[in-house]
Amino acid sequence: MSLLDHQLELLSPAKTAEIGREAIVHGADAVYIGGPSFGARHNASNPIEDIASLVEFAHRYHARIFVTMNTILHDAELETARKLAWQLYDAGVDALIVQDMGLLEIDLPPIQLHASTQCDIRTLDRARFLGAVGFSQLVLARELSLEQIRKIHEAIDTPLEYFIHGALCVAFSGQCYISHADTGRSANRGDCSQACRLPYTLTDDQGRVVAYEKHLLSMKDNDQSRNLEALIDAGIRSFKIEGRYKDIGYVKNVTGHYRRLLDDVLERRPEFARASSGRTRLLFTPDVDKNFHRGHTEYFANGRQPDIGAFDSPKYLGVKLGVVSRIGADHFDLVTDAPMANGDGLNYMHKRSTVGIQANRAEKLGEDAEGQRWRVFPNEVMSDLPGLKVGNEIHRNRDHQWEAALQKKSAERKVALQLTLSEHDGGLRLTICDEDGIVSTTDADIALQPAQQAEQAEASLRASLAKLGNTMFEAAQVTLSLSQAWFLPASVINALRRDAITAHEAARLAAWQRPPRKAPAEPRPTYPETQLSYLANVYNEKARVFYHKHGVQLIDAAYEAHEEAGEVSLMITKHCLRFSFNLCPKQAKGVQGVQGQVRADPMTLVNGDERYTLRFDCKACEMHVVGAIKPGILNSPPPSDVPYSPLVFHRKRPRG
Repeated sequence: MSLLDHQLELLSPAKTAEIGREAIVHGADAVYIGGPSFGARHNASNPIEDIASLVEFAHRYHARIFVTMNTILHDAELETARKLAWQLYDAGVDALIVQDMGLLEIDLPPIQLHASTQCDIRTLDRARFLGAVGFSQLVLARELSLEQIRKIHEAIDTPLEYFIHGALCVAFSGQCYISHADTGRSANRGDCSQACRLPYTLTDDQGRVVAYEKHLLSMKDNDQSRNLEALIDAGIRSFKIEGRYKDIGYVKNVTGHYRRLLDDVLERRPEFARASSGRTRLLFTPDVDKNFHRGHTEYFANGRQPDIGAFDSPKYLGVKLGVVSRIGADHFDLVTDAPMANGDGLNYMHKRSTVGIQANRAEKLGEDAEGQRWRVFPNEVMSDLPGLKVGNEIHRNRDHQWEAALQKKSAERKVALQLTLSEHDGGLRLTICDEDGIVSTTDADIALQPAQQAEQAEASLRASLAKLGNTMFEAAQVTLSLSQAWFLPASVINALRRDAITAHEAARLAAWQRPPRKAPAEPRPTYPETQLSYLANVYNEKARVFYHKHGVQLIDAAYEAHEEAGEVSLMITKHCLRFSFNLCPKQAKGVQGVQGQVRADPMTLVNGDERYTLRFDCKACEMHVVGAIKPGILNSPPPSDVPYSPLVFHRKRPRG
């Protein structure tokens, strides 16, 4: 079904179908997963058969499955993409997440389309246009504030989706070409080389060093835990967790964390409802600090913040555990505020680097007013641990016992049932009605004999009917609508219950209705611009036809077409290094003796032989990382799955 305005959807990632099933058990209302190809995570693909199995599992809970087809496509790939879309539709998938507008011009199945974050939806005009051309859900830009989201929600009726947790791309999604320019690996085609996680030296327009060998384009990880209810009030209905490369422990933990937060809101706000069925019971305590992260940030949800960058390291330091109190020949002692275990992963900062330690053995020495005292025997030779000394702060980035618990069964999800046992000619009838109002009836031909002990017989019947064990159901109510108490062998009533549960699972699957693709508005909407640069990512003729039909007159080819030989913006970002180092003209405004002296002059980023110019668009409050594609990449065939055939585009300026 389509997401309704009163429904709240928790949307989890899945690298594999197995992880997708665990996401649903741990509370996801929907899962997004990569298909065999064309997903923006190159190494997170899955065969159709696995996706079909996940779909069947999800639909029992009336949860939805979305498949990513959100790369830009070469002309030679469109037919393969069309066939894949039909295969996914036949597998029962509920929606495709897409970026390339060329897909709207081919023979797609009647499946819902969601506009990917790669569509860079950060204006009302673009959101309104995409809703009007047939998208059923819009993934808004991560950089939008609560107020900007609210204005979009008030103006359109298309459900809005927003990233609430996980790694952050520093660039506006779909507006980063630095990977392709330097390595030939295109982020828009699912193969980013992650230049944003490298160390850079920043210099000003006079060559003075502002920051040396810092990870200046690396962001902390998104965490909207405190803003969840504010996002609901602003109009977000689908709450998306990043992480299609993440392992099963991450997905269980983060999904469980946000399931609890959303359930708390639903308890207090009866005007909202969960987007799928059942209730999740977690068998562990979620803790988002215990998964890999680079620190937490609310990014721009509440406006520009001063500390959104993970400049010191793109690695995971972990949770602060304690302080080194003594150094021995083959061990060191810690004063901690939490218990330890053999196999814990520890680390500390030495100079500008993170040093990792594997705790081969951890022995508790005792406990006092300062905390617990532990002796750690590391896998590493003590002399090989640089800078380890008394007073070092130790973090734990792998809690062995906690992670081991997540490898076992760590949640269950149950749909509540009302079971009614009654008589019919020749036997008994078990009627099941679930929390969604779906009803199934199962009859069994049974010879009925009056029970000699009525109360005991009825108690036994109720207990047998309520034994739903490892099924997806739990008995909320058992009603005996019988003319008298009957004696029934346990094997007979158990067989009837099993048959009835199987029949009800089938009834739930049959009741699931997948809505068709949303029809485009009439008259045909006009795109908010009449000219498109390489930033529009138009990589095939069908996409060009799409934009032309919607009023665009001049269209440049995508950057991946290798028609931009000179320097261009390789990355456009809301993150501003001038602001990070207190060099922003707006920060100087009103400061006596400084106002008017600070200008947004260009700066330079350097990593090895790579040099980029930083230009600052203060009106839009954006930073542009400017550079040129390497000659060897420029002169190579544009990326595609088959030999390149040149594209023809109407350009708005001469080449070069």
